[in-house]
Amino acid sequence: MSQYGEGSASYDAAGGLSGIQKLVKDFYGVMNSKPDYATIRDMHPKDLTVSEDKLACFLSGWLGGERLFAKKYGGINIPQVHAHLVIHEKERDMWLDCMKEALEKQGCSDDFKVYLLEQLKVPAERIRIACERRL
Repeated sequence: MSQYGEGSASYDAAGGLSGIQKLVKDFYGVMNSKPDYATIRDMHPKDLTVSEDKLACFLSGWLGGERLFAKKYGGINIPQVHAHLVIHEKERDMWLDCMKEALEKQGCSDDFKVYLLEQLKVPAERIRIACERRL
């Protein structure tokens, strides 16, 4: 079996596109349902349909599946896409905490959940650093 991060191993471990879409739905569900996450929820539009699709499309390609984001939305520079937001450690950690809670609802293995959360810390930190450089 391939290691996560090689080929489509991560995509497959996430349950393919349907698993990623469920993860994203749960992620925004957690964000919506907990007042502690209001700060980052308010950074998103009221209707999350496009946000959900963009995140699922991004994760599909990022995890080794089909590069749906590029097909639908074009190229992406993650820090630049988030340049209009104010993101410090608190907001970065809220986002990661929402993802951690959403991952707990998934049927994937515990080792994959740990792996994915560790990997997601990288772009989350890049966004935070870019934001703080602008301020």
